[in-house]
Amino acid sequence: MKAKKRYKIAVIEPSILLAEGLKTIFRAHPEFEIVSCTDNIPHFFERPTATPPEIILINPMVIDFQRQNHVKSIFSAYPGTLLMAIVYQFIDQDVLKQYHGSITVFDDANKIQKKLNYAINSSHNSPETIDSFDLSDRETEILVSVVKGLQNKEIADAHNISIHTVISHRKNIIRKTGIKSVAGLTVYALLHHLLDQHEIE
Repeated sequence: MKAKKRYKIAVIEPSILLAEGLKTIFRAHPEFEIVSCTDNIPHFFERPTATPPEIILINPMVIDFQRQNHVKSIFSAYPGTLLMAIVYQFIDQDVLKQYHGSITVFDDANKIQKKLNYAINSSHNSPETIDSFDLSDRETEILVSVVKGLQNKEIADAHNISIHTVISHRKNIIRKTGIKSVAGLTVYALLHHLLDQHEIE
């Protein structure tokens, strides 16, 4: 009989009480195993596990306000990993959209298990799964053109592609970065050194 897959989980949560509670819950569910438990993102990256976690349970409040809509780019080194929010206070819905799902302090062990399994199954069945958060070279070029203020037709002409292709690339950029506004994409481009500030002034 084939052994059931065991999913490795990393927890990023500053509350010791909550982190210990999650450890207790997952001890009773052998299909999940906590392999890393840290209180902030820098510690998570400083202490990598031998194999990447399949699920990261993270409190969105540990992310700087300016970067809460850039969760995917923060964890771009873990392209196949599911991101699940730990919620116990108000979190903006636009922020929660960055995640594959969420658990709350009101969820019991069975509900948490069901939510994790649902996220896992959805990721296996959806072509929109984050197979990669990294932008392709062409997507990067399109993003820079958008940030510079070019319209779709101008971008199409500049890159010798159709407007339909430009729109497709823009949808992929939004999916991968989680950013819809030009202002947000501008910040993303500057943070990732895709262009210099004087190029948009």
